[in-house]
Amino acid sequence: MSEDQRKVRKKTSTASSSRNKRTTTTVKNNASASKKKRKSKKAKKRRIITYILFTLVFFITIGYVVISKTFGKLDNVDLNKENLGVTSKEELSVYDNYSKIKNIALFGVDSSDGVGRSDAIVIATVDPVHDKLKITSLMRDTYVKIKDRGYDKLNHAYAYGGPELAINTLNTNFGLNIEDFVSVDFASLPQIIDIFGGIELDITNDEIYADININSHIDHINETLGTNSPRITTAGTQTVNGVQALAYSRIRYTDGGDYKRTERQRTILNKLFEKALSMPVSKYPNLVNQILPFIQTNLTSSSILSLATKVVTLGDHTLEQERFPRDENSLGDTINGVFYLTHDEEITKKQIMDYIFDDKK
Repeated sequence: MSEDQRKVRKKTSTASSSRNKRTTTTVKNNASASKKKRKSKKAKKRRIITYILFTLVFFITIGYVVISKTFGKLDNVDLNKENLGVTSKEELSVYDNYSKIKNIALFGVDSSDGVGRSDAIVIATVDPVHDKLKITSLMRDTYVKIKDRGYDKLNHAYAYGGPELAINTLNTNFGLNIEDFVSVDFASLPQIIDIFGGIELDITNDEIYADININSHIDHINETLGTNSPRITTAGTQTVNGVQALAYSRIRYTDGGDYKRTERQRTILNKLFEKALSMPVSKYPNLVNQILPFIQTNLTSSSILSLATKVVTLGDHTLEQERFPRDENSLGDTINGVFYLTHDEEITKKQIMDYIFDDKK
């Protein structure tokens, strides 16, 4: 090989080496840039995730504080579950999925005479099994066995032993599994209805002109509570205020007597439920905030929220209503000079259990 050929090969080799170095450097630089870019993306993702978590924690914390503050206004009481007389699982097991059905006792308490009888006794049933929300009224004069008291009127149980004995009486006489209650003093009902802006009722001539009529009760409530509600002078569908609605619920001496009175109470509950559902969700916090101070219950805030969620998901949001004992299985009777509603105990118990747990009418 000549000297000139050796010089050309050396230059070619040097140029190739230089190109290889530049290529290697470029690859390294590109890899480094790519690595930095990946790190940058990961860091950005971490920041986003951290931000989302922080936001969630913030709103959960704020929500918890608001809920705790709101539900802190409840008159919350404890019940001894051992004293509630809950029907055994063996007896209830004939009804499929009975444990998924939630029953709550609702008591409308009249403490104006200092005794505190539950003149309105209703079982609210949240039934996801049959996709229904039901209210079952029980006649206050029903002749039942009360623990340690013998037979007496159903509404006397609350006066004798408060919600605990009242629930025990419902469970032991009618085969139920109630462990929770909500009670409202009738004296606060006008304020609650006024918070809703009143409700719409269909007032009949009989309710206006009976010997003891809606206006008789309006006058009495005005005198007792120091209110100044106007009388109702015309029949027909109309918006009534809280005092007028309470007076309506107390009408007894018309056709249908006490049976019709319990129907009026169910009507008021249904109208309140409809009114609540028709309101914008944005108004709920203020509504709940105003109503809770009038309520006594053993339900916790988390239980109430859970129930509210279930109610919202049920069916078409209508209340199904029933009343027991039924006319064909009961009879007004006077025992030792006192009026009672006697009834076929076994049939009534079976009818109530079938209706609440198996949706049979």
